[in-house]
Amino acid sequence: MLERPIITLTTDYGLKDSFVGMMKGVILGISPHAKIIDITHRIERHNIYEASQVIGMSYKYFPPTTIHIVIVDPGVGGARRPVLVITENHYFIGPDNGLFTMIFEKEHNSFFKVLHLSSSHYFRHITGTTFHGRDIFAPAAAWLSKGVDSYKFGEEIHDYLKIPLAKPVLSSENIINGEVICFDHFGNAITNITIDTLSQLDPGVSKDKFRIMYHDKGLPFVNCYAEIADQSLAATINGFGHVELFVNKNDAAQIFNIKIGDTISVMLGN
Repeated sequence: MLERPIITLTTDYGLKDSFVGMMKGVILGISPHAKIIDITHRIERHNIYEASQVIGMSYKYFPPTTIHIVIVDPGVGGARRPVLVITENHYFIGPDNGLFTMIFEKEHNSFFKVLHLSSSHYFRHITGTTFHGRDIFAPAAAWLSKGVDSYKFGEEIHDYLKIPLAKPVLSSENIINGEVICFDHFGNAITNITIDTLSQLDPGVSKDKFRIMYHDKGLPFVNCYAEIADQSLAATINGFGHVELFVNKNDAAQIFNIKIGDTISVMLGN
């Protein structure tokens, strides 16, 4: 572990209640030198798919041995299991409800294991069944950050849950069909089409070679937001390497009524 271990938090808890603060208190009570970083607490309530996308786009920007707590848990207290996912460079802790599907996708060619968190002596005394973030996930992450061997937390499982992920498809006509998967705070619509996807059509990923279609309308494909002076809809490649739809200095999702699952197509040609 790092001299000052890093624990990140990604939840749908919001900031109104004391949930996040209590989790941090539990972590620091066990591991006072831990550095706690909030990725976001504004995942849409109960939206497991969005949480999977967010952690999948974020985790590699943290140092090796970072521990990521991810909690969107509509089944808290039910039959779903708490799990610890161990990859080559990172750890992930949360409910086994599909949250880590993107991690499994990205790490499928690397080392990873999934453990059922069942060693209750690493949990906080559970009072009620509705706050496993405080009572199970936070203390487990804290003990892990102190150097407790990961295999002491429970037994390995292979039937962990994965949820369906929309993937872009390259058609026989050399058209890539993808879709909107989430929105950022600015109303930009992030799609599942990435630089790697575009390279199937043009290895150099030259924007001037692509034609972006949304609702049967061609969109400008530019390098940055500032290239579009008016309030029209356009496309760019964002900081995560995904194609996104935007309106310069405005909310594209609201103005153009963009929805999760809306189709976007990319082809060669102007």
